[in-house]
Amino acid sequence: MSEVNELYQQLILEHNKSPRNFKKLENATHDADGYNPLCGDHYHVWLKLDGDTIADIGFQGSGCAISKSSASMMTSAVKGATIQEAKEMLEKYHSVIMTKIGDEIPEEKIESLGSLGALAGVREFPARIKCASLAWHTMNAALTQKEKSVSTEN
Repeated sequence: MSEVNELYQQLILEHNKSPRNFKKLENATHDADGYNPLCGDHYHVWLKLDGDTIADIGFQGSGCAISKSSASMMTSAVKGATIQEAKEMLEKYHSVIMTKIGDEIPEEKIESLGSLGALAGVREFPARIKCASLAWHTMNAALTQKEKSVSTEN
């Protein structure tokens, strides 16, 4: 295993063990529930918007190390971002983890994700992509308020 992959693995394990923003927001302005029926991951995401900015974000629930780490890293990445910036992060993150196995991802694209780049290797395990994207789709549902609940099977 390369040193970079080992560091990424350690980062994922650290976010699973001590997730950031693992809390319910009592004063949330937006929220949604997300569920992955294939493996049982289930998270609720709360957002507090101040105008067009994500002033605070929290999540609670349970799931595998990939899903919890992804949720933790996501909350750290979007806290303080505008809604547009958060949606752009979602698109960039999603495009990386959805890259076909064998296709090269430019290193600068992974680096532009910051710590989220640690999850780029999930694409090597297609069954885990839904785990890595659940919190992101749940956050997006909270932002758009089109759905109160999302499933990885929809």
